[in-house]
Amino acid sequence: MNRIGYYIREGVDSIFNHGLISVTTICVILACLLIMGSFASVAVNVNHIIGNLEDQVSLLAFVNEKWSEQEARSLETQILAIDNVASVTFVTRAQALEEYLGQLDDSPLFDEVEPTILRDRYLVYLKDISLMAGTQTRLKDIPGIARVNAHLGIAQGMVSVRRIVNVVSIVMIALLLAVSTFIMANTLRLAAFTRRNEVAIVRMIGATNSFIRGPFNVEGMILGLTGSLIAYLAQWLIYISVTGRIAASSLSFLEILPLSVLALPLLACFLAIGLLVAIFGSRIAIRNYMRI
Repeated sequence: MNRIGYYIREGVDSIFNHGLISVTTICVILACLLIMGSFASVAVNVNHIIGNLEDQVSLLAFVNEKWSEQEARSLETQILAIDNVASVTFVTRAQALEEYLGQLDDSPLFDEVEPTILRDRYLVYLKDISLMAGTQTRLKDIPGIARVNAHLGIAQGMVSVRRIVNVVSIVMIALLLAVSTFIMANTLRLAAFTRRNEVAIVRMIGATNSFIRGPFNVEGMILGLTGSLIAYLAQWLIYISVTGRIAASSLSFLEILPLSVLALPLLACFLAIGLLVAIFGSRIAIRNYMRI
């Protein structure tokens, strides 16, 4: 307990002794976490929106016009047996005609149109739209399927957008982590420099590495956690403000995740990043003095 008290006392004293740099470090961590949190929030919401759109994308498999409705319905089992098929919806000729006419203006020209001019068809929903082309080929191989319509361009576009957002977010988060660690290390390096004689003395009388690192670890943890908590509160306010503006704008059709879904994961990530930056920063800062 005495050792822990010594760590805390020395760590807190060092923060106040280097007040300006400590505040600067907290501000840098705050800024980096806000940018990271913003990119992560955008990436998560883009994935959520694209996921909802993917659920609505389907293949349209037309049954041979010579097959009866009963024969057409018998194909459902074979379609569901395809690995990438999540679900299917059977649409009769009459339903297809009704849907088609519903998209047109009322006109007596279509009063005599018979459902037999159309085909029974299946709406096929996929588990992974990036595999749409392969699924289309397998559907075509089923006897009784005459044609399969697939929006390959739309599917590929969604997959590309998701990959780009994920890659950009990962790169930005990695860069900002490096910047935060660098700033933290410089702050603790200054603290180690001002106490270099003390570190040298306790090192020569046999103090362990963990004992020497203790105050620096505490200082880094306090700075990291303080920056993380402030960043979390700021991110909370920004997220509420932005989602409120989206809901009140022409983009209200976008299904944005509520903050309650992101709150705990965001807090855990911020605290974890703050601690990791503190640990690595403190190790980098005093590694030269550990060789005395």
